[in-house]
Amino acid sequence: MAIYALGDREPTLGADTYVHPDAVVIGDVTLGDGVSVWPTAVLRGDYGTITVGEKTNIQDGTIIHCTVLHPTVIGARCVVGHNAHIEGAVIGDDVLIASASVVLNGSTVGDGAIVGAGAVVPFDGEVPARRMALGVPAKIREGHEVPAGHLDVNTTMYYENAKYYRDNLRRLD
Repeated sequence: MAIYALGDREPTLGADTYVHPDAVVIGDVTLGDGVSVWPTAVLRGDYGTITVGEKTNIQDGTIIHCTVLHPTVIGARCVVGHNAHIEGAVIGDDVLIASASVVLNGSTVGDGAIVGAGAVVPFDGEVPARRMALGVPAKIREGHEVPAGHLDVNTTMYYENAKYYRDNLRRLD
């Protein structure tokens, strides 16, 4: 695992957390129990703090950063899709941040919400709980409420997949 302290800033990993060997975790980053961080994801807590709640998965190529003014907080049981970028935002529990989406400084995404693939939540943006944000810039999809439990299958699959990888991944070169 590529886990680095930066001066006095040191990552904290919860029980049963999996960080792929090709992911990078630097500085003041706290990963809750059962979190998984996949290949080429980077979590860089150099200027501020990053906190990731239990059983959240951070998928391949994702960039998570923070600033002095804007810590990044990601709730429990979230799915952060491939190549997403979260910078100084607060993400609730049970949220999907879909592939290639961007959530910028000062933004909030409420519990159970979805930020659609490729969407951009701008500075100080807000996605209410159980709503869906789509587009660039992201706009709330009217008349649609995200059903409770929409991520249960995906969250469980990634949690189990992390255990499998921890026990079975072997480098061959």
